[in-house]
Parts: sequence; C-alpha cells; structure tokens
Amino acid sequence: MPDRRDAARRLALIPLVAQRPPLTDAVGSLQFTREYKLVVVGGGGVGKSCLTIQLIQSHFVDEYDPTIEDSYRKQCIVDEEVALLDVLDTAGQEEYSAMREQYMRTGEGFLLVYSITSRESFDEIRTFQQQILRVKDKDAFPMVVVGNKLDLANERKVSSEEGKMLADEFRCKFLETSAKTNTNVEQAFFEVVRAIRRFNREMQGGPASGSGLSHNSAAMGKMDMADDDTQAGCCAKCVLM
Repeated sequence: MPDRRDAARRLALIPLVAQRPPLTDAVGSLQFTREYKLVVVGGGGVGKSCLTIQLIQSHFVDEYDPTIEDSYRKQCIVDEEVALLDVLDTAGQEEYSAMREQYMRTGEGFLLVYSITSRESFDEIRTFQQQILRVKDKDAFPMVVVGNKLDLANERKVSSEEGKMLADEFRCKFLETSAKTNTNVEQAFFEVVRAIRRFNREMQGGPASGSGLSHNSAAMGKMDMADDDTQAGCCAKCVLM
C-alpha cells in the first residue's frame, strides 16, 4: 500500500520555484507572497496528520500511521493577502519529545491539537503551550487551540466549554474541527496566520508580515480578538498552482 505521506507530497509539495511567483487571475492585484511557518503539535493519535493532509489535498486519511516529522507547503489567500503556508506535522509520541524544541524554535505559529474523545490529549495541551513559551522566551505567542474529531461527538470526553476556557487562558482562539468531514480545517490554519499577523503588528508597530518574530511579546495579551468573528471564513481560500 503506498505511503500516505508520499501520496500527500506528490499532490502538495509544489516546487518552491512554482510557488514563489505572484498569483494572477485568482487574486487580482496581490503580488507578494509571505511565508508562514506553522507547526501542528499535540499528543499521538489526535489527528494532526489528518488535519494537515485535509488542508493540503482535501482528503481524509482513515488509517493511523504515526508521524515522525513531515513538512508540507501550500499557497493560500487569507483576508486578501497571499500566504505561503509551510506546515510542519510533528510526532506526538513521547519518544520523540527531544525533537520538540528544535521545531518550536523555528515555528511562527502553532496549532495545539487534542481529540475531544481523549481527556489525556486535552491535558497534554498545557505542556505543549508551556514548552513553546519557554523555548520562545515569551509570555504569549501565536497559537490556536484545536479540538479535533468533532465527527465523534457521541464519544466526547472534553466539552466545548473546557476547550474555550483553556484557549481564553492562553489568550488565543479556539475551534473544534473534524478532519473526516473537513469541518473548520482551513479555518484553524488560517486563524494561526491571522494570529501571526496580529502578533507582528503589535510587536513591530507597522503592517503585519509573515516573518520576523523577534520582539518581546508582552503586548500579545492586548491584541483585540474581536475582529476574528467578523473575519472567520471571509476572504480566505487556497489556490492550487
């Protein structure tokens, strides 16, 4: 049986030279591509790879094949701005925990993923969040809390209210997703892009950009999150080139 990661790469890993040029008809006058380094973290079996592959190729992978580390790229339009998403799908198993600090150092934004059917995976999220802040030496950082496997709501062990409360504590957005039904998958990744842009605006005092998170993040808590509700699902799409 072909490796699902190989299949995903064939469809999703577009050569960099093909992704860099400006989009034409699909995005009108938008000319510049900004790259966003997104990292998907969470315990084993929560659906990190399924979410990533659903985003990249709109396909649900139903067999569980533990990931060590895979990288994918896709060019999208988020709020009328071109965004090249560089998505790192990470290992959730404890035996690969030594690799975490390396990708946490390079990530610009994080999806903290748990399964709504697993209390243990929900409890692990705080550990990931604290490790990210320690590695980044920040009080807060662009991230989104994601409760996956919404299609298994009848097996729910973690309530939506608990997920929202945790995200409020982290000062970030919260979404529940289903990789199987493609519910809120794009939205989860796009919310991380928006969080990076807001973070850069606050830190740099100018137009948001897709890179350069080198300033103190104390102002992160002052970011107005209310605009997310009006932006959700608006002017956001991915374009296959």
